[in-house]
Amino acid sequence: MKLTSPLLLLVISVAVGVAGWLASLLTTRYSLATPVLPLTGLITMGVIVVLTLALGIRVLRWRNGKRKKMLNPILAAWTLVLAQACAYTGAVLLGWHAGIFLDQLRLWNLRSNQDLTWQALIMAGGGLLLIIVGLVVERFCRIPPEDGDADEALGRQEKRKPEAEGEYAYRGD
Repeated sequence: MKLTSPLLLLVISVAVGVAGWLASLLTTRYSLATPVLPLTGLITMGVIVVLTLALGIRVLRWRNGKRKKMLNPILAAWTLVLAQACAYTGAVLLGWHAGIFLDQLRLWNLRSNQDLTWQALIMAGGGLLLIIVGLVVERFCRIPPEDGDADEALGRQEKRKPEAEGEYAYRGD
């Protein structure tokens, strides 16, 4: 499975940011409520971040050798999928609320109450946190290459020939 590309997340954020900006522009023009998530959404984001980090740290500890018992491979796969979902969800939330924030900035001096602008900025920060946690936990789930895999990756074009008779995979230096 390939790692999530930060460039793809940036493209998603920019595209959704344009949509958020247009939505905010239209709702302001027609005197409708601005489509910003309430601040209680931060509680949900916090729970997702904590859960993703806890599962990711569990996989990381197992990967780094603290193995008391075998790690359930389904749990590890779910952790990876959860991390990727966090990154993509964070990109959407960051883009949407950043677009709304940029539209609300032009109205900053005209409004006596700037709560909506701050709310959009805080929610965009929550989206950024989801992206960071998702990318970090996704890296936690990577398995380091084995010795044989590293040799294959380095020289796939030419096969490595044993230098001496009796060379083993185990090197007892």
